[in-house]
Amino acid sequence: MSQFSTDTALQQIADGHFTGQVSPAWNIGTNPNGGYLLSIVMNALARTLAHPDPITVTTHYLRPGVSDAPCDIHVDVLRSGRSVSTARARLVQEGKTRLEVMCTFADLGVSAGVDTEFTVPCPELPPIDVCVPRTGSTQGVNLPISERLEVLLHPDFASPGGSARARMTGYIRIGDGTEPDSRILCMFADAFPPSPFGVLGVVGWVPTIELTVHVRRRPAPGWVWGQFDCEDLTGGRMIESGMLWDSTGALVAQSRQIGLVLNQS
Repeated sequence: MSQFSTDTALQQIADGHFTGQVSPAWNIGTNPNGGYLLSIVMNALARTLAHPDPITVTTHYLRPGVSDAPCDIHVDVLRSGRSVSTARARLVQEGKTRLEVMCTFADLGVSAGVDTEFTVPCPELPPIDVCVPRTGSTQGVNLPISERLEVLLHPDFASPGGSARARMTGYIRIGDGTEPDSRILCMFADAFPPSPFGVLGVVGWVPTIELTVHVRRRPAPGWVWGQFDCEDLTGGRMIESGMLWDSTGALVAQSRQIGLVLNQS
């Protein structure tokens, strides 16, 4: 098993009920990354639903996860049809729900209608060797997750406070060689430094309140390119839109989230 598989492993103890362990290796500071927690839930959903690919996933983060602690995943199948399956899931630790997820799965390998395509082309990408690794010292927070996820940032947006635009963009992949799939894209949508970083400088942990991911295509093997823009920030609450392209330049996912930009302590 890969390290990612080990860190998201679950044991099924009843219909719709799974148990697992939240690894501290995916922490941002002392808190598990929200995208990693979602990956644990996605594992339970994939083992429950008849269709292989998430096409829409909305996650409400009710409270931070607990690092290095057991978790329970509860899945309720709301509908299982011929073309899509819809379910609700929640991740529980210490008797409290941490994540509430609503999702629909389908088969992205099967056309659901017309063959005409509209898409967003991949932007011109800088060479990998000029991109800057994400580090805790630059972001102003301890980053155990950097040992699990490789994130290489566009040099124009990698310096704290060095950009006039609230954008975060760069390459991402799982460090143990696990290739991306439709479920991993949901984690990638919540694994980059916060987009206001380039304008505001060091902002530390930016907790997600709600994240919606629309998966558009199954990704090809290799690096995934992400681009995230903060379109509105007021009262410490930001709206961020993101896009992910695979190694062939195909748009594979789009996301939108609301998160908190907290004061540095």
